[in-house]
Amino acid sequence: MTNDIFEQLSQRSSDEETAENRRIHEVADELRRRCRLYEAQFRGGEKDVNAFDKEQRITEQYAKEKGIWLSMADIHKLGVPGPSGNENDLYVSDDLVYKVNNLLNCGSILRFLDRTMWHNELFYDTSYTLFGFCGFEGRTVMPVVQQQLIKNARPATQIEIDTYMAAIGFDNGGIQGKFENNQYEVWDLLPRNVLKDEEGDIYIIDAEINHK
Repeated sequence: MTNDIFEQLSQRSSDEETAENRRIHEVADELRRRCRLYEAQFRGGEKDVNAFDKEQRITEQYAKEKGIWLSMADIHKLGVPGPSGNENDLYVSDDLVYKVNNLLNCGSILRFLDRTMWHNELFYDTSYTLFGFCGFEGRTVMPVVQQQLIKNARPATQIEIDTYMAAIGFDNGGIQGKFENNQYEVWDLLPRNVLKDEEGDIYIIDAEINHK
């Protein structure tokens, strides 16, 4: 299995800052800039608007301007509904999986975008593309990302996950599914979030990530 792991790693891009990560970074920077402008413009005014509501309002406006807004009434157009988890509703279309994230785990669109870029840096083979944002107008805004569908795969065992993470330089601190190196903490790497295909390659399809 170790040989399979290193064969898989050798296929990765040597440039961690992919074009998609640059795009996500630009979106995040623009949203942060607009949040700062909003704070400066309405400082002392709308005291009942918290940081989360402000971020939601600004993101909805931005998504509509850029043509990347999807109404919840049209969510079915993403594909066939798949199994949903704690934070993602899944839709499958051909070779792609669309994930609608409810922000339950990260609590912020900007935090979600950061986490998406970290995932792309660490797990290039299952990198995310930012599809856009969806929600109910004036209320809820959720990011939508797409990921390549891993076909003919099964959940990896915990031993396979531990071996894979060790091969890419992560240590296990004694907590099942949690790993770290000198830059990142990664957890929730349990069989439900990690797949193994017919050739023995391991794919991290979902993970909680924190940059140290």
